Amino acid sequence: MDDLITIHLCDALYDRTWELQREVFRLRSAGKIPDVLFLVEHPPVYTVGRKGGMNHVLLSRNELEKRGITVREIDRGGDVTYHGPGQLVCYPIISLRSRYLDVHRYLRELEEVIIRSVKRFGIVAGRDPHHTGVWVGESKLAAIGVKVSSWITMHGFALNVTTDLSYFRGIIPCGIADRGVASMGEILGRRLDLWEVASEVENQFCELFRSCPYPMDIEEFRTAFVHGTAAQEVVDVKENEQ
Repeated sequence: MDDLITIHLCDALYDRTWELQREVFRLRSAGKIPDVLFLVEHPPVYTVGRKGGMNHVLLSRNELEKRGITVREIDRGGDVTYHGPGQLVCYPIISLRSRYLDVHRYLRELEEVIIRSVKRFGIVAGRDPHHTGVWVGESKLAAIGVKVSSWITMHGFALNVTTDLSYFRGIIPCGIADRGVASMGEILGRRLDLWEVASEVENQFCELFRSCPYPMDIEEFRTAFVHGTAAQEVVDVKENEQ
């Protein structure tokens, strides 16, 4: 089994987390750290992947500012999606070299992690043969967008737990205009604890990817492995919130 450091960042700004991902990606590519899984909840942000365009963001600049939504064009696959409160975002930075050299299989296994996780809460979800992600009926429950370089992964997936789905009306989610978006809370008709869901996702990820988890907080991780500014900024924000 491969070692996997798991870190719950809780509420972290997208830009800081993106820079932290890049920092950890460089270290993982150099073989200086084991696999890492970040689990995080972001303030409102639209991210536009390599296959997307700003034409799929439907709100004007003034409307974005009024709603407090930032927009970022990033280097993952896929089109435009939303991240925000009530949504669990997972960033696996892992090596596929010792597993398999197959990006499509990696995507299917991320889908399987989500499918197994939500089943624990009573939701039967599945795949769509034409669109990456996890679906309940005609609605997307979780979006996936990754980057794989030299068989090291980056970015990941976003699972709507108790997400305010009205934010998705400001975009064409994943570039798919004729399909809906769902959340676990909406499907079950009750509120869920996001970090309870995160723990289940973490368990399923470790089982499917045959990983041995080593939970750390961000400060422990920075002290042990990362000495760059991105990790320190996340630590500083956590300390200021306390």
